[in-house]
Amino acid sequence: MGRGKLRIYLGAAPGVGKTYAMLSEAHRRVERGTDCVVGFVEHHGRSRTEVMLHGLEEVPRRELEYRETLFTEMDVDAVLARHPAVALVDEMAHTNVPGSRNEKRWQDIEDLLRAGIDVVSTVNIQHLESLGDVVESITGVRQRETVPDEVVRRADQIELVDMSPQALRRRMAHGNVYKPDKVDAALSHYFRPGNLTALRELALLWVADRVDEYLQEYRGEHNIRSTWQARERIVVGVTGGPEGRTLIRRAARLAEKGAGGEVLAVYIARSDGLTAVSPKELTVQRTLVEDLGGTFHHVIGDDIPSALLEFARGVNATQIVLGSSRRKTWQYVFGPGVGTTVARESGPDLDVHIVTHEEVAKGRGLPVARGARLGRQRIIWGWLVGVVAPVLLSLLLTALHDTLGLANDVLLFLFLTVLSALLGGLRPALASAAVSTLLLNFYFTPPTHTLTIQDPKNLVAITIFFAVAVAVASVVDLAARRTHQAARLRAESEILSFLAGSVLRGETTLDALLERVRETFAMESVALLERGGDVEPWTRAGSVGPAPVDRPEAADVDMPVGDHMALALSGRVLPAEDRRVLAAFAAQAAVVLDRQRLVGEAEHARALAEGNRIRTALLAAVSHDLRTPLAGIKASVTSLRSDDVEWSEEDRAELLEGIENGADRLDHLVGNLLDMSRLQTGTVTPLIREIDLDEVVPMALGGVPDGSVVLDVPESLPMVAVDPGLLERAVANIVENAVKYSPYGQPVVVAASTLGTRVEVRVVDSGPGVPDDAKDRIFEPFQRHGDAPRGAGVGLGLAVARGFAEAMGGTLAAEDTPGGGMTMVLTLRAAPGPAPAPSGQPARVSS
Repeated sequence: MGRGKLRIYLGAAPGVGKTYAMLSEAHRRVERGTDCVVGFVEHHGRSRTEVMLHGLEEVPRRELEYRETLFTEMDVDAVLARHPAVALVDEMAHTNVPGSRNEKRWQDIEDLLRAGIDVVSTVNIQHLESLGDVVESITGVRQRETVPDEVVRRADQIELVDMSPQALRRRMAHGNVYKPDKVDAALSHYFRPGNLTALRELALLWVADRVDEYLQEYRGEHNIRSTWQARERIVVGVTGGPEGRTLIRRAARLAEKGAGGEVLAVYIARSDGLTAVSPKELTVQRTLVEDLGGTFHHVIGDDIPSALLEFARGVNATQIVLGSSRRKTWQYVFGPGVGTTVARESGPDLDVHIVTHEEVAKGRGLPVARGARLGRQRIIWGWLVGVVAPVLLSLLLTALHDTLGLANDVLLFLFLTVLSALLGGLRPALASAAVSTLLLNFYFTPPTHTLTIQDPKNLVAITIFFAVAVAVASVVDLAARRTHQAARLRAESEILSFLAGSVLRGETTLDALLERVRETFAMESVALLERGGDVEPWTRAGSVGPAPVDRPEAADVDMPVGDHMALALSGRVLPAEDRRVLAAFAAQAAVVLDRQRLVGEAEHARALAEGNRIRTALLAAVSHDLRTPLAGIKASVTSLRSDDVEWSEEDRAELLEGIENGADRLDHLVGNLLDMSRLQTGTVTPLIREIDLDEVVPMALGGVPDGSVVLDVPESLPMVAVDPGLLERAVANIVENAVKYSPYGQPVVVAASTLGTRVEVRVVDSGPGVPDDAKDRIFEPFQRHGDAPRGAGVGLGLAVARGFAEAMGGTLAAEDTPGGGMTMVLTLRAAPGPAPAPSGQPARVSS
């Protein structure tokens, strides 16, 4: 029996119509005679979705009891026993109730697929495991129920159910997604236009990448090398020259003209040493293309046109953008250039754009970072000009019956020798001098066609020619070597200057520096190794590239840095002249490592300084705020113990009440001080367990006056995963702060609601409120907003509340209350599992 096929309806957010689309597909299949059943579909009370279930066979669900509550889940065994052709299974990322066959519903789906049953399912983009952090940063909500990306990617079909944010918000406002009492909270939180737009973009991009994977797999299976222009991919060939920025911007404009356009900047580096560009300019261009939404690629290849075309075809590019050549006119004698070669060999599937710029025909200048070694092509040309060209010249002059004279013949051969030196260096030039001397003797000095020389003057001429040819070749080769050495030194100084400046400015991390080393020397991997002593093992302080080495002896190149540190490179053996620059890189790597550790120590020192500041503030609080209630208690006790005054029962009761109030205030202040101390020292260890909010929140209201708080905590809320003690302290501090600033006669409202996988507790007061620029400061220790009197506390309540909330994995933020006032929003994690069914009206009591 073969494996079943999986079809997934993917949506950007709840309510876009995934389940409706799945049920519509089921009806179409049933009309075609397919055996289709409903394994599990949740309509969430949406009438239009519920209607779509009519006419479809539903497999009875399995009932499970958990925490004295009855839940229903898909009965996988019943579906397997029924063995339909197609099963509908909603909410792929759902976590099953304990006691089910599998922990996750996607595992139930895998069981059905292995049994040969086709499955149609649904999932939202925020439930993909790899996007959890991204979704949390966008919406502020961490998705607890996730499904591995690979499970979704293995689906035979993925269909995106798309809807614009405006249309989805209208659907919600009409009550087609959530119940009316949940609409306002949803629209103002998770379903804000910005959140929905970002989630929609995530869904579109994820599906586009999956489609691209399908396309690449198909092209690979069918060995298709030509470009399919399904998506505009524009490759920009950059050389590190100043024209690169113009090319990148031009490519970005081309990409904007087509939907889903993508820009890939590629730099082709030779494999024979240092790169031939300014690292500073290359870094600027890398940053520019990334800012424009593209990617930068570093490729090694000696044949630049072939490497560029191979890269473009490998990424299924549709266009290549190159700049007009910077070479001068006479330099074209060495070849047609990269742009012309790429355009000629690109074929009909790649469009090549040659973009003009300000550097056209201004010359490429000296090779910024090439060594004295010449390329293979130039050496071949040098030998051809030095050996073959004199033979051809001899044949030409012989055919013309040598009407130029011996002196002109000597100059022509001398020209070929000099040209050979310029192209191929000293050895081709010496060979050219020797061959030219023999040819001049054999063809142009009497007696011809012999190696003897009759006239002594001709002997002197040929001898002088050979000497001059050798001298000129030597001088030309020496000048070329000096030029290359100067260019190399300039390249080294530019590299080191930029590197040192970036390190001193703190712009380079250790990984970025090691990546620069890897790209500069065209290595596979680079690692910075260190050890504590001569006999201790090596450890990696940092590394880049695949399979970095663990000890210097295993590297192709190692550069010691002091006694117990080394820079290890793998990939190839470097020439001796490159080690000088490598030594500078190694020294800078040690500096960067030390700087990073110093930064860490500085952060630790700042933490200690903050602790000292807290302790100083604690002393100030003890010296004043704690002494105030002690003074009241002392005065009342002294009065009661006095024998000079006969106190009435009313007076004694008033003094005792003052003692009790002072003790309560003192206990509250000391409790907050101890809590803040625990937070500062990191000793708060929450004991997380699942509990109902209505068990904790009412207990936190014991310290506020009667009638000052209205509590609205529905019984239908899911349980929260918190530390009950910390939650009670946090809510108590928030409520006491709200009551303190709320006007007399206007009670504070404490309301709770659920949104997705989180539960929010909102404490609403009608006080003076807080400006936007002070909303973060009110959560700092010892901060009291406005003109709060000294006796109003030490300013720790909200700081402690936020600290406890974050320790439990929640958040605490301040918002403006409509109509004036402040709303504190405490967000908590909902416990896994479905919310309990409502047993009545929401709890609404007064305290």
